[in-house]
Parts: sequence; C-alpha cells; structure tokens
Amino acid sequence: MKKRILLIILISASIAAKAQLNYTKDSTEKWSQHFQLTVIDQSHNSFNAAYSGNNSLSSSHEEALSITTTLYLGRKLWKNASVYFNPEVSGGSGVSEARGVAGFPNGETFRIGSPAPALYMGRLFYRQYIPLSDSRDLVDADANQLREYVPRKRIVITAGKFALSDFFDNNAYAHDPRSQFMNWALMSNGAWDYPANTRGYTDGLVLEYINPSWAIRAAGTLVGTYANGPEFDYNYFKAHGQTIEFSKFTDLNGHKGTISLLAYRNVTKAPAYRDVINNYLNKSDVSLDVVNGKNYGGVKYGFGINAGQELSKDLGVFLRAGWNDGKTATWAFTEIDRTLSFGFNYKGVAWHRPDDTFGFAADINGISQDHRDFLAAGGYGFLIGDGKLTNYKTEKIVEAYYSARFNSNLYVSADYQYVANPAYNADRGPVSFFSIRAHVEF
Repeated sequence: MKKRILLIILISASIAAKAQLNYTKDSTEKWSQHFQLTVIDQSHNSFNAAYSGNNSLSSSHEEALSITTTLYLGRKLWKNASVYFNPEVSGGSGVSEARGVAGFPNGETFRIGSPAPALYMGRLFYRQYIPLSDSRDLVDADANQLREYVPRKRIVITAGKFALSDFFDNNAYAHDPRSQFMNWALMSNGAWDYPANTRGYTDGLVLEYINPSWAIRAAGTLVGTYANGPEFDYNYFKAHGQTIEFSKFTDLNGHKGTISLLAYRNVTKAPAYRDVINNYLNKSDVSLDVVNGKNYGGVKYGFGINAGQELSKDLGVFLRAGWNDGKTATWAFTEIDRTLSFGFNYKGVAWHRPDDTFGFAADINGISQDHRDFLAAGGYGFLIGDGKLTNYKTEKIVEAYYSARFNSNLYVSADYQYVANPAYNADRGPVSFFSIRAHVEF
C-alpha cells in the first residue's frame, strides 16, 4: 500500500512538473495544473505534568512526521465558469495524535485516525462568475485559479466540496501552514468552529459579492455526524452551518490591507456542556460524552475580526480576535471559545534574501465557564482533556519561523513554538515545539 501511495505522489509530481515546463503565459488558459508537497518533522521536549488523561499531550519527548501532497486541477467550462478538482494524499500524524493543545502546533495534520498514507478527494467544486461591470482584471494562475480575466465587480457562486477557510477568515500574513505560521490558532480564528470533516473539508454553497472597495460572502454547509467525524450529516434542515463575512479593502499610503468581520451559527447534535454535567451529577448519564451527540438542536454561534495590513514592501502585520458562546460542545475545529492573536511577517530584503520570510506571532486562548467545568469534572472533548482541570489558566502561545526559498519551487522553514498552560492546564507544561518544514510547489 505504501508503495502505491509513493507511486501516486511521484506520478502527481511529474505531471505537475511537466505542466509547469510546458506552461506559457497566454492571456487566459483553459486548463490549470498545480502541485504541492509539504513535509513537517516536529518534536517537543519533555515537561513537568502533575497528571495526565486520555487526551493529554505526552509529557515525554516526542517526534512526529506528517506529509501532505495535493494535485490542483482546473478546467474552464465556458465563459465565466470553471471546475476544480483536488486529489490529495496525507499521512503521518501530529505529536500525541494531534491531542493535548487547543492551539495545536501543526496546521498540516488533523486527527486522521491512522498515520498510514491515504488517498482521498480534497476538493471538487464549480465556480461561476456573474459580471456586474464591463471592466475586468487579469488574475494570474495559481492553485485552484485559472489565469483569466475576472470582472472587477462580480457575484461569485461556488458549489461542491471545499474548505470554508478557502473563502473566509483569509489573512495575507497568517493563513497558510504550508508557508506561514503553523499553529492552528494562527492559521485560522480559533473560536470559529467552522464546519468540516476530520480533514477540514465540507460540502456546501458559497455566494460572494465583490467590488474593488469591499466584499461580502455567505455560506451554507453540511456538518459532521459526530464531533470531528469523517462523515457528513445530510439532514440539512436539522444540521447545518451558516457563515457570513464582510471585508473592507484598505489603502495606507499605497500599502494594501483588509479588515473583515465574521459571524457564524452551527446547528448540530452537539450537546450543551451544562446538560452533560448535570446528567453526570444526577447519575442519569455518567458518560460525559460530548463527541457522540444523540439529539439535534445543539446551537453554537460566534464572531470574529481579522485584519492584515502591509506597512512597507517588506513588513506586514496582522490581528485576529474571536468569541463563541461556549455553551455547546465544540464540533469541528478546535476547543477554543475566546482567542486573540497578533504578529508580523518581515521579508529578507535587508539581508539580501528578498524571498525569505521571518514571522513572529503571539496568541492567547480561553474557554467558557461551562467548558471549564466540563473538563474539571473529568470530561473529554475530541481534542483536549487531562482527566481533571484544577488549575485553569489561558493557553498562551508564541511562534517564530524563518522560511528560506532555495529555488522557484522549494521552501525550507525552521519553526519554534512555546506553549504555556497546554489545554488551559497550569498543572502541565510549559512545552517547546521544534519543527523543520519542507514545501514544494509547481
């Protein structure tokens, strides 16, 4: 099986490389072929832990390897319409099977169950532009983007399978764990429990209105049958997710930026933490189970703000803040109910490496009182839980990375992360994570 997966990776890479060599920059293109491969080796030191539970980060030294490879295929169907398909292979795992830290340090790995490489369909979606102006801009080819003329003012309809983070909560300086910050709470708003399966994808519909000054987008999507599960619940009228975001494009002395406001509401089988605690105390249900919900009607809602601003040709800064009600159990992304993160990226022009990037960021995560009480009672979410929580503190994270571009296709990064109070537990940690990342793209 592993030989087959390796063969698939090599064939995909050769196809993408051949397409790159034969590519000519015409004004538009009918086919699009791109490829990426990302390998991350991550380890952490041993640290003090007064106690541990089923979902704890191991207090002993660990090292884990993860790999993802994606083939991005696109085809123009007719004027203003195209379809995109992304077969993907992922393997390996995060340290402690991607458990034990709410702001998990490797954004390229999720709780995938088995570390064996697996081939699956990442994305398959249809995109339709509806022009609202005659003026058009030429957009360069990229992953899931044909080189084409796009109406400057437009409505965009996207339907199929995709990641919601492809459209929402974008930030030029903290969004892509393959080339930027790797921590979950820095690549996305940690308090946004965005609908997705275990690998981060969902089925749904996204509508966007975009003009040169601002944009608004809304999505309706499926949710999982259970917390962080691989399958979708197709009973849409009882289980669904809605997301809406408004973005304003800014200009600061000729330097571009964006500020966005996001709101979401998910309806799932997720139970309320307080109900689960009460059932445990009155002994009507002592399972403390918030992963396998039995009844529809669980509602989680929240808000986020996301800003990125170029200050000079070399320096860009970002800020994110997020909040959710924290009453209903986390269902998809990670167990964070409040978050604040900020940082910067700095290009290496000053040391004659203009394509290199140094990044530094800090993040603070917290959870609601109901969520704390659930963990204190010995409950486990799908991601965190130390068997008890007697000394709650906010989870604090600092991350720094340096990405060096070796040629037009290869980037190698060194990354360091410091986590205080992992999983909000001051009786465990702090812990340091060290990573080497290699990223290839065609």
